[in-house]
Amino acid sequence: MKLSRQHLTIGLLALAAIAAVAAVAGFPLVNYLPPEVLAGLAAAGAVPFVGSGEVTLLEVKNVLEGQGKAFEEFKKANDELIKAKAEGKAVADLEAKVAKLSDELDKFDELKTVIDDLQKKAGRPQNDTEAKAAADLASEVKQFNLMLRADFQSKGKSAPAEVDAKGYTEYKNAFFRVMTGTPMDSLSSDERKAMQAGSDPDGGYLLPPSTVGRMVSKIYEQSTMRQLANVQSISTDKLEGIVDNNEADAGWVSELGTRSDTSTPQVGKYEIQAHEMYAMPKASQKILDDAATDVEGWLAGKVADKFARVEGAGFTTGTGVGQPRGLFAYATAATADDTRTWGTFEHVVTGANGAFHTTKADPLQDMIGAFKDQYLQNATWLMRREVRTAIRKMKEATSDRYLWEPSLQAGQPDRLLGYPARVDQYVPAIATGSLSLAFGDIREAYTIVDRMGIRTLRDPFTAKPYVVFYSTKRTGGGAVNFEAVKFLKFST
Repeated sequence: MKLSRQHLTIGLLALAAIAAVAAVAGFPLVNYLPPEVLAGLAAAGAVPFVGSGEVTLLEVKNVLEGQGKAFEEFKKANDELIKAKAEGKAVADLEAKVAKLSDELDKFDELKTVIDDLQKKAGRPQNDTEAKAAADLASEVKQFNLMLRADFQSKGKSAPAEVDAKGYTEYKNAFFRVMTGTPMDSLSSDERKAMQAGSDPDGGYLLPPSTVGRMVSKIYEQSTMRQLANVQSISTDKLEGIVDNNEADAGWVSELGTRSDTSTPQVGKYEIQAHEMYAMPKASQKILDDAATDVEGWLAGKVADKFARVEGAGFTTGTGVGQPRGLFAYATAATADDTRTWGTFEHVVTGANGAFHTTKADPLQDMIGAFKDQYLQNATWLMRREVRTAIRKMKEATSDRYLWEPSLQAGQPDRLLGYPARVDQYVPAIATGSLSLAFGDIREAYTIVDRMGIRTLRDPFTAKPYVVFYSTKRTGGGAVNFEAVKFLKFST
């Protein structure tokens, strides 16, 4: 499999940004990166490469190998810490080192997410890529003409004729040639014409929109529930289904023995309502007309992102009143499937309030052992980041082998006791009695229903001079199988 140089450049720039953040925080992430990757970072950071050639996944492979090296150092330091504690030695320095290495592993997990996104993009059909490129160019042309008009109007001059896509592309190419030292006289006649048509000689040249006016966005936590749960589109306000968890009675009888009536199995019903989310931002008509940035598109993206986070919280901890009922919001009991009331999940306790009891994995093994075999075929761990940090230090009681297995393959999650492990910060935080880790077949246990996607009403009348963007989305979620998932309860 190959990635385009454009995709690789994006990934390397993202890698550079994460490495820079890690360095500022005191975590030298680059210490784990091979020379080939460091060279790629330098190249990507110095001059953005816009060629269309292809490269192999060697750089990606090296990043993953760096993750493996970091985990080996983490295990070595943690072993030293465990030994020092057993011998009664001072452990403050070792604890700080283990915590630092754990943070570096978190950075590698973020890097791996970037790599996975790159692979998904690289695997898209070419026509999708071409369509996106055309849409991006059209957006750049629109923004450039807005900037050009604003530039002329600020100088009291009449607006020039709009530049088309061909003219903008020529201007952009000529601009970057001039910025890299090419004399104006060395440009072709078309390029010189484009430079003159695309700028005011008295005011200098305008930067292409691809290099200016971009908004720096804060990164928010996203939920993984949509990836793991069963998602269904519905055409009514709710999804209804049948619960068949009863059985017919039967027994042995002799040839001439009395045969009495046996019990008849009963069925139940569940329903999942589609609840409504809304957002209603507004922007002035003037800024929509004059801003170099596509404000309307930016607002739409912000609303979609917020909807994703609101529903993510609902699918994990929602109350079920006017919103989805979250997977972690149901009652639990420390009783097995055969004796527990339907509608209640099973939990296993850690043996300590708000923490794991020891560094051993007995409660985790107990969770796996509590399942019927068919639920283990698609089982996944779901936990908070703090829980992952604690589990990284755990070993098997008999073999002294670490339970956590970092994935060294792009597109594949880390594993815990052989099962995929996912992180979701909407899972409840660790506290006394908290349910901060789940395990099982989440697709079988939880269903998400979508009535419709995001619908936006553009209203320029009711709040003049503002344009109001009233956006709604109807979705819901609820548990349907209470045997398919079990929880770890942080209590005695």
